[in-house]
Amino acid sequence: MLNTPLCQLLGIKYPIIQAGMGPFSNNKLCIATANAGILGLLSTSGITTKKDQPGIYKHFAETGGASPDDSPEVIFRKIFQQTFENTKESGGIFGINVMVSAELKPIAEMIINTAIEARKENPEMQERFKVIFTSAGDPMGWGDKIKGAGFKWLHVVPSVKGAERCRKAGVDLIVASGHEGGFHTSWEPVHSMILLPAVVEAMAPHGIPVAGAGGFCDGKTLVAALAMGAAGAQMGTRFLATQESDFADLWKQGIVKAGDRGTLVARGFVGPARWIKTPASVQHMENTLKKAPGVFMGTPDDGMSEGARELIEFEKKGIDATFEGDESRALYAGGECAQRINDMPTVKELVEQMVSEARQIIEGFPKRYA
Repeated sequence: MLNTPLCQLLGIKYPIIQAGMGPFSNNKLCIATANAGILGLLSTSGITTKKDQPGIYKHFAETGGASPDDSPEVIFRKIFQQTFENTKESGGIFGINVMVSAELKPIAEMIINTAIEARKENPEMQERFKVIFTSAGDPMGWGDKIKGAGFKWLHVVPSVKGAERCRKAGVDLIVASGHEGGFHTSWEPVHSMILLPAVVEAMAPHGIPVAGAGGFCDGKTLVAALAMGAAGAQMGTRFLATQESDFADLWKQGIVKAGDRGTLVARGFVGPARWIKTPASVQHMENTLKKAPGVFMGTPDDGMSEGARELIEFEKKGIDATFEGDESRALYAGGECAQRINDMPTVKELVEQMVSEARQIIEGFPKRYA
């Protein structure tokens, strides 16, 4: 019933992707989600925090079985090996999420090259370390390296235009991310109910499967994605609030407590971002309106103006405060679905509940709407 093209492409049991969220590591979370029969994605953005956010960098390395004194390449090799070893018994499928924006290209190349070499050296790893998921940039120019190494390639987009770019680049599966999503969100407020079916319809003639992201958090929303023609759903915020999640306790509890209308949009590290409402995020939104109003008008800044630099520093300090447990200064991101999250189950419990709910809904359709 739930054996979709996403399952067939990757060999996963259920059509669900755990988003590769940062800047904290999700090394433990990825292991848990892969073991639960869905695609687990390792975040890689923590590797950029060594200079400005050493506490987060230390957490990123150590949760992966590495030392912050190791080289970036060694840190990633240890993370890949730890994930491989801890998903052996279940045969779990995993991958990495890599941001490929122009300013991060050298780092992205290092991460991808390290993944390729790690798989070459361990043929058994190739059977389960299957995915490179690229984000926050143009997919063009990455296909030869990623697909040439035998990886399945996924890329996330906020528009039909972006999906067409993926098709030309040779992406295997496209994730259409609506404006409901947490942290990095699109410049235009196109939500999943519009975006997802539009991308599905545009890619159908080319045989490219599409998954939805943004607002998906349970069996009901998974069924909604499938009803709109998607091959599955990616979920970030919902998996962030689980017992195995590596994220700071304050961040996890903030998702659970968010409640009705619990998010806002303000500046983020690479454009607009959706934050959980806190005193700090409300102040950040007000400062964004004054110092970087282009965030709300689709006009990127280069991060070099005095106002933009002030906002970037505020963001870093706010996330550091979250890591340190300082609620008065904390900034933490989350999707609109946070208002529907009120517990913190294990990943296994969550996945089983989603799948059971989805099956019950699908099986009940003939009775309800005959």
